[in-house]
Amino acid sequence: MSVRGRDTLGGRAAVAGIGATEFSKDSGRSELRLAVEAVRAALDDAGLTPGDVDGLVTFTMDTSPEITVAQAAGMGELSFFSRIHYGGGAACATVQQAALAVAAGVADVVVCYRAFNERSGRRFGSGVQHREPSAEGAALGWALPFGLLTPASWVAMTAQRYLHAYGLTPEAFGRVAVAGRRYAATNPAAYFHGRPITLADHAASRWIVEPLRLLDCCQETDGGQAVVVTSVERARDLPHPPAVITAAAQGAGRSQEQMTSFYRDDLTGLPEMGVVARQLWRTSGLTPAGIDVGILYDHFTPFVLMQLEEFGFCGPGEAADFVASERLPLNTHGGQLGEAYLHGMNGVAEGVRQIRGTSVNQIPGARRVLVTAGTGVPTSGLILGSDDQG
Repeated sequence: MSVRGRDTLGGRAAVAGIGATEFSKDSGRSELRLAVEAVRAALDDAGLTPGDVDGLVTFTMDTSPEITVAQAAGMGELSFFSRIHYGGGAACATVQQAALAVAAGVADVVVCYRAFNERSGRRFGSGVQHREPSAEGAALGWALPFGLLTPASWVAMTAQRYLHAYGLTPEAFGRVAVAGRRYAATNPAAYFHGRPITLADHAASRWIVEPLRLLDCCQETDGGQAVVVTSVERARDLPHPPAVITAAAQGAGRSQEQMTSFYRDDLTGLPEMGVVARQLWRTSGLTPAGIDVGILYDHFTPFVLMQLEEFGFCGPGEAADFVASERLPLNTHGGQLGEAYLHGMNGVAEGVRQIRGTSVNQIPGARRVLVTAGTGVPTSGLILGSDDQG
């Protein structure tokens, strides 16, 4: 086992503010401006000023450096700044990094942000256009010559094996799409507000890469999202109830590659999320039965099913029926399939809203929320809890 036992981070920091730009297909402004707008909105929500911030965390893929955001947002000196690799897998890890800094006394107020023009600018879904020589690029070199050029094509390999192993049809994936779009339909911030879908709609959508259809793939979005992390004690004095970081974890599995881990013994699961799951359960002392809401990274529907199985909400091959049973509310903002594709940061924000009791699709009595980051890559996860849990 690569992960030892319970860590000591849980309960030592909280999310005190969340903020976002509008989610669109053409923002009409720079990614730096989007980042600053989201950061300022999150600080306003937390009742703090740029001068209170002494730490920033973002993604390696973000084009707006920490010092540039600090300058543009009117911040002063920084004592902590950090970046997390692996695209959407970094989402929850940015919050973990912020919590680590706060818990260690390295920083008092840390803002995590992600901003991009992912629809009007660089479109990740278009796949590999150019790659500088690197060890990471060499791994992709085993797949690219055979036509596996896009994220959808990489996920399709695993998705096909999953269906074969458990005797399922692509309708299994449709259940995830329908659930996400149902919540998006009642979320005014969602791109697909007012537009739910049915299983028949899913089955009628065009193939992207078999067995993935258009409605199995997340959208492309312009926008920014930020969250403010500080100590639980300080958060209690701010305007909103703290969303306590009950547990946070990163995970990479054996034989891990970036989206092309096709040489593992088994292609029906997500070992990287298994690492995260074990650590979140160890640190929090919780089990799946203790989770009230699941905000699971949904860049592609098959990986939502596999995440549910890795976390033990159901057995292998049983996740489609689990989703259909609605025993666990999933992606109450609409997810990246329905609300916006913000590399998972909008999912963190929805987890905070559920703890605060302010989600547009509020689950009554929600006190513990599981949030996950991108899968198929080294990933991360959080359990957010209400302050009465300590």
